[in-house]
Amino acid sequence: MADITKLRKMTGAGMMDCKNALTEANGVLEEAMKIIREKGKAVAAKRSDREASEGCVLAKVDGNFAATIALKCETDFVAGNADFIKLTQDILDVAVANKCTTIEEVKALPFADTTVEQAVIDRIGITGEKMELDGYMTIEAPSVTMYNHQNKNFLCTLVALNKEVDEKVGREIAMQVAAMAPIAIDEAGVPAETLAKEKEIAADKAREEGKPENLIERIAAGRIKKFYKEVCLNEQEYIQDGKKTVAEYLKSVDKDLKVVAFKRFTLRAE
Repeated sequence: MADITKLRKMTGAGMMDCKNALTEANGVLEEAMKIIREKGKAVAAKRSDREASEGCVLAKVDGNFAATIALKCETDFVAGNADFIKLTQDILDVAVANKCTTIEEVKALPFADTTVEQAVIDRIGITGEKMELDGYMTIEAPSVTMYNHQNKNFLCTLVALNKEVDEKVGREIAMQVAAMAPIAIDEAGVPAETLAKEKEIAADKAREEGKPENLIERIAAGRIKKFYKEVCLNEQEYIQDGKKTVAEYLKSVDKDLKVVAFKRFTLRAE
């Protein structure tokens, strides 16, 4: 029983899984650990073609550095499990502590007596569900704020400002990003491909409405301005005060205050 308890603490596996692994390993703890890990690899291979659309998304700020990460799984039942959420948090903690910049760096980090990547595989063996790490994004700036939407662990945002201000200001902008899903800070940040597609859509719509060809370009340009107000953070209507844009709100706090970066990751379809 002592060995079963110890193995369970080391792996997070269930009592029966630990008992069976120890029986198969003739009571040798290290061999039992290998058996449990091999089970995780086998389940991972078997479930590789499944869709992992549920999971846990978390964000963390440490000084001027912040990151988000998602541990994805197949069902909301597993996603809401306390051990699953703790694993996600523990992975994020070690990633932020090491200031990792890519998901590959995160996966390779030492984690307990193994690596982050192996720890996820071990959890696959325990739950029987496909799992994968995703949504690792980082920001580093003079002022960084995070927002976990309603603390439901399915949508997190990060916002970076060019100077230190009251945390409440950053949080409100992070909430704006969560609610309004901008794709760029300003017009210059809108991807050229996205802009070209929107111009084409605007022109086609004007033609469908029977507008004269010589006015199509002007009408499309007007619709693109409206598009910018929808997708550019600075030009969006500030959700806390509809009489201001986000840029105007920031200027009211400090005339030089600006958003320099933002990140948004969600497990839900927009």
